[in-house]
Amino acid sequence: MRRPSLVTVLSAVGASGLAVLTIWFLAGKLSATDHFATSIVVDIPDHPATEESGETKTVVAVLPDAAEPPAASQTEAPSAAPQLPTSEPESPASQAEPSSADQPPADATVAPPDAAPATETAEEPAPPQNAAIVDTIRQKLQDTALRKGTNADDLAALEAFYAERTGPSLWMTDEGFSANAQAAIDELGKADEWGLASDAFIVPSANASPSSADAQAIAEIELDLAILKYARFAKGGRTNPIELSKIIDQELKLPDPKVVLTEIAAADTADAYLRSLHPKHEQFEELRQALLKARADGAKPADLERLLVNMERWRWMPEDLGARYVQINVPEFMAVIVKNGKTVHEDKIVVGKPVYATPVFTADMTSIVFNPEWTVPPTVIREDLLPKLRAGGGWFSSSSNTAVLKQHKLKVRYNGRPVDPNKIDWKKVNMGAISFVQPPGPTNVLGKVKFLYPNEHAVYMHDTIKKGLMDKEVRVEGHHCPRVANPGKFAGVLLAEDQGMTSEQIDKLLATGHDSAVELKTPIPVHTTYFTAVADSEGKVEIYGDIYKLDAVVAKALGKDVKSVAVPATPATTGAGRSVELPTRKPAADQAAPRSGTLADSTP
Repeated sequence: MRRPSLVTVLSAVGASGLAVLTIWFLAGKLSATDHFATSIVVDIPDHPATEESGETKTVVAVLPDAAEPPAASQTEAPSAAPQLPTSEPESPASQAEPSSADQPPADATVAPPDAAPATETAEEPAPPQNAAIVDTIRQKLQDTALRKGTNADDLAALEAFYAERTGPSLWMTDEGFSANAQAAIDELGKADEWGLASDAFIVPSANASPSSADAQAIAEIELDLAILKYARFAKGGRTNPIELSKIIDQELKLPDPKVVLTEIAAADTADAYLRSLHPKHEQFEELRQALLKARADGAKPADLERLLVNMERWRWMPEDLGARYVQINVPEFMAVIVKNGKTVHEDKIVVGKPVYATPVFTADMTSIVFNPEWTVPPTVIREDLLPKLRAGGGWFSSSSNTAVLKQHKLKVRYNGRPVDPNKIDWKKVNMGAISFVQPPGPTNVLGKVKFLYPNEHAVYMHDTIKKGLMDKEVRVEGHHCPRVANPGKFAGVLLAEDQGMTSEQIDKLLATGHDSAVELKTPIPVHTTYFTAVADSEGKVEIYGDIYKLDAVVAKALGKDVKSVAVPATPATTGAGRSVELPTRKPAADQAAPRSGTLADSTP
């Protein structure tokens, strides 16, 4: 066979080397997850012109294993590439069968001579897109347009909450609102079922999927603001009751918006948390159920409005009424003693006429006084006593202007010291230093017992010497203080519980006591309320006369929120279309009976 020339051999070997390097380069581009053979065998013809002869040389190239990168701490030396002969080969046999020393091992990796040492580096994971929304929320909270008309306390709470938040946003995920956010949005849409108006809350769609960080931040802020508004309204914050009437003295305790955000973020379910914000009082829930039933039955809007107004009044009540408490419900003309949620005693009461309306407030009873003295309140002094004292004489058939004092056995004190009323110039005296006191006795306007629960209104519950008032259905008479029909028994129930006092001990105090005070060991809350609708567990609703005309005042303050909720459900959705009137047990008293002109009719 003709011996190939050196040029021919060099050309063939060079082409083969180039092919191997090309294959190695392409293999390096493969994904680390793809697995291929780690070596390639290339047959090189002995001579291009004699390829048909079948005489070939074999070159083995080992490819890098992409699935198993070298360790970061190791540097791989380049594997020996196929060597070109330095001199003309001695024989074809020596070229066809290279020695084992010249071949790379089967598991070696062929690398280009100029390859840099391979090292493994750990890459920092990119922060999730959701976490970046918090930064955008912080920026959006400074937007003037967003802040305009927004509750300042809510904005401050949001700024503080998100300034401290280091994790992801509260409601958004990379796919849109979280499942918990959707539950919150759904619950906000059910506000009507709780006596609130769902259209008062601006909320994004639960299925919304904002695409940009700005849109996601705005959507989260909208939901936050709706939740904070809902929390405020659930606690009675739609209006300030003390601004509605001078006789309403109920201070709201609205939730801290920052606390609301913190609590709802930690809650298992946002919708359950929102429901928990409503009053826990049994009567609130019974009125709510009555509202749902009345709407389904197609009750008149006026009846529905009355239920809503009284639900709102429960939002103004203290969250904890007390394990034992007294409730005086003015429109009902009743006082009850409640222990552990159950009424243990009830009694009739007389309340003040509209011009001297009994105020609505809560205070703690601290003592019960038997056979009390009566210190005439400033209103009675100003309106009843002083005009007679300064006028002199009058219809009392007496030439002395102090006849009214004698008639009612009133003692006069100046800076606490007894003085002779006939020696006082009633037109010039400093009335701030004067007090009038009526001693105990059968004509004492406080009767046998008074119940003291100190308050700025100088109002307390007591007995009355005008027992005939208790026979009336509408018991509106005199000044502000509520008067109870059976004060001895009322006191006995309270004192038996407070300090184990027996009925015999009570009777003795009633018979012999002289301005005798019994201090309570445990103060008892006294809640003077104004509920014109009361429901029971069976859904029956009792309606009482709006004697002070406050229902309309509250409804007006709630405005469109009441109007939008006080709409009967349509027959199409309930299957009922009849109008249902809620029963009224107590008629309203348009005006009190005319005064008779005696001081006894001006009792506190």
